[in-house]
Amino acid sequence: MTGRVDALGHLRRAKDRIDAHYAEPLDVDQLAKVAGWSREHFIRTFAAAFGETPGAYLARRRIERAQDLLRSANLTVTEVCLLVGYSSLGTFSRRFTEITGESPTAYRERVRRHGAPPVPGCYLMMWTRPSAFGNESGKDVTSG
Repeated sequence: MTGRVDALGHLRRAKDRIDAHYAEPLDVDQLAKVAGWSREHFIRTFAAAFGETPGAYLARRRIERAQDLLRSANLTVTEVCLLVGYSSLGTFSRRFTEITGESPTAYRERVRRHGAPPVPGCYLMMWTRPSAFGNESGKDVTSG
């Protein structure tokens, strides 16, 4: 049991690094070093624990922050792209669309047109956060 707890501590340090420094250039080798493991072991263990690779988690974290900025800040899509750690607008737009299902511009327009949902922010973030654990079957898993 102690081994698992130790492993989670190593993973948590790396995940915390991503959360705190998502807008900076981060690579898997740096994150593996933070965890104290080899690159391959780190990627494998991170994916087993969190359901996605460190690179996918970093991309999702950046896109979550971009969604927040697109909803609340008067910034261009290019400015948002740079603020969340992307250096290429094309890469940012492609990843945003892959993760959310719509382009950054379409996302902003939809949010502006329909306004923010009248729910507390903590619930909004919980339910709108892109997830690595999708429902492949298309069935409604919320009904009994």
